[in-house]
Amino acid sequence: MENGTKLRILYLYQHLLQNTDSEHSESTVELTKMLADKHGIKVSRNTISDDLAMLHNCNLQIEVIHSTQNKYYYDGQLFSVPELKVLIDAISSSKFITKHKSEELINKLLTLLPRQSAVRMRRHIYTADRVKSDNERGYYIVDAINDAIEAKRKISFRYTDYDVHKNRVLTNDGNPYTVSPYTLLWDGEYYYMIGFYDERQTTRTFRLDRIEKQPEILHAPAVPKPENFSIAERSRSVFRMYDTEEPVEVTLLCDASVMRYFIDYFGPDVDTEPVDEDHFRAKIFVCPSPTFFGWVFGFGGSIRIIGPDPVVKEYKEMAGEILDETKSNTAL
Repeated sequence: MENGTKLRILYLYQHLLQNTDSEHSESTVELTKMLADKHGIKVSRNTISDDLAMLHNCNLQIEVIHSTQNKYYYDGQLFSVPELKVLIDAISSSKFITKHKSEELINKLLTLLPRQSAVRMRRHIYTADRVKSDNERGYYIVDAINDAIEAKRKISFRYTDYDVHKNRVLTNDGNPYTVSPYTLLWDGEYYYMIGFYDERQTTRTFRLDRIEKQPEILHAPAVPKPENFSIAERSRSVFRMYDTEEPVEVTLLCDASVMRYFIDYFGPDVDTEPVDEDHFRAKIFVCPSPTFFGWVFGFGGSIRIIGPDPVVKEYKEMAGEILDETKSNTAL
């Protein structure tokens, strides 16, 4: 077989793979024109038909729609359009994956579709204004932790938080954490590592995007998981807020220690203003429902609602009712 024939068949197969599926087939006339226009190869329709029959007989999943003018398509896509849409939506909505890496992964997934389907799906992908991590080292962090879990070794890393100016700062006075990683957990759109923290001698959960850089895998063997360790129980502790009421702008006075929660839930562009080095003021649009009030109450005074007045009043009334109910239950 001459090189020209080899190239012709390869070009045919590549074109069908990248441009066709059961909904987008092409006739021998269209394929003949493609070879001439794109590759300068002139060939008869009968030769094209023979080439395509050979590809089909070699189990390369080239199928034919028999009609007055036969049409051909590639029928070996790994994923259907709906399946890829689910995967792409998961990547788009993930807060752990940075915007840059999200776009890179989505582009790779789209190559698994014919060009027409990929172009159509691209129109419905929305990532620009989603809350995303700014930690571009996420993949390397995941890889190192997986290696440590497999090798049953401890890891060492520095952990970060945010100050009132939204700057990322090191926690634990800049000292590294030594942890025996147990598992990685994807929950609430973030990636978490659960492991045994040496300094506190207890099991803790760490957000991967808050780990400063790729952890160091130590030679020390990891502390074994407790017999009663349950991933399901740990995952229930990750907070989410669901509401159906109309959102309003609420002003909060907050301790610096809770800045990370605002960035977690509302993104790095959340409207905040430093009051002093220990406090900041935040303005957020939320639904002033029991879910939101419970979230505020859970910080034990580190977050205080200061406006608008109707929301402040409603919060105080709810807190008062809970206090009265608690006293009543205690009396019983």
